Amino acid sequence: MTKLWTSLSALHSLAGPVVMLLYPLYASVIAIESPSKVDDEQWLAYWILYSFLTLSELILQSLLEWIPIWYTAKLVFVAWLVLPQFRGAAFIYNKVVREQFKKYGILKPKVEHQAE
Repeated sequence: MTKLWTSLSALHSLAGPVVMLLYPLYASVIAIESPSKVDDEQWLAYWILYSFLTLSELILQSLLEWIPIWYTAKLVFVAWLVLPQFRGAAFIYNKVVREQFKKYGILKPKVEHQAE
């Protein structure tokens, strides 16, 4: 039983870097090289959200240490952000980040060019 628990712990520890860094890194390179801008938006949004999550963790580290399922919850959330079926990063960016930036005047609304 101890070996099983050790194996599961090792797998859990490996899943984080793979899901949060390795796959997004690979997918970002592929996105840059593709002609589509849709995947570029997804991965730029992911890195923005991942940076925000990491900064939040640094600030709230002493509090998060008391939440035993934090790492697992974070892993599930980041998997949702990363998986192409969900496009979670683009969704959160469009629904939350972009709206907040517009609300506080950090991001100017796009002006449509009129035909002259």
